[in-house]
Formats: sequence, structure tokens, C-alpha cells
Amino acid sequence: MPNIYKQIGNQIRELRTTLQGEGVSQEELAQAVKTTANTISRWETATYKPSISDLEALAQFFGVPITIFFPKTEPESRMRGLLSATADLDDDDLEEVELYARFRRAQQRKKKKSSA
Repeated sequence: MPNIYKQIGNQIRELRTTLQGEGVSQEELAQAVKTTANTISRWETATYKPSISDLEALAQFFGVPITIFFPKTEPESRMRGLLSATADLDDDDLEEVELYARFRRAQQRKKKKSSA
């Protein structure tokens, strides 16, 4: 699993460099969130870990929800993909998808039992 602070740092850099199409410098961002450009740099490289209050200040500055700094979890992403893939299916097709999922799960269990 990737380091969460690296992901946060990458998100800070992405927001900073694309703000209003042009981006802002580390100095400008630092002044806006009452810290130093050195601290911004170290957040972006995951050398320093921003606090929740730092992330709140950054989110407010960029006009984004604080949750943007946190990675989506794998199960949530998979569920969204599954929901998206099945969104237009009628009830019969959804039942078929469910039956197939149960079949695949049974196959995996059988395979695990036979290899144990």
C-alpha cells in the first residue's frame, strides 16, 4: 500500500500547480496557509506530515473537501466499478450477475479446500 503521506503530498502538489489553470508558487501557498515555503516543499515530498488543521487550511484555500487528500479505499473503488457496470441492467440480468458471483465464490472455496 502506498504511503498515505506521499499520496497527500502528490495531491498538494497537483492542486498547487494547477490552481486556476496556472498554479501558485510554494511561497504563495505558504503565505495563504500561514506556514513556510520550505514546509510546503516538505509536505509535497512527504518529508513532513501535515496535520489535520494544515489539511483543513489547504482544503479551504483550494476550495475542495478535505477528503480529497485521502486515497479512496480499494473496496469502495471496486464497488463503484461494479455499480457502474451494472447500472443499466434489468432485474433478470442483475440476478444472473449475482448468481455468477456466487458461482465464482463457490469455485474459489472449492479450490482452496482442495489445495489445503
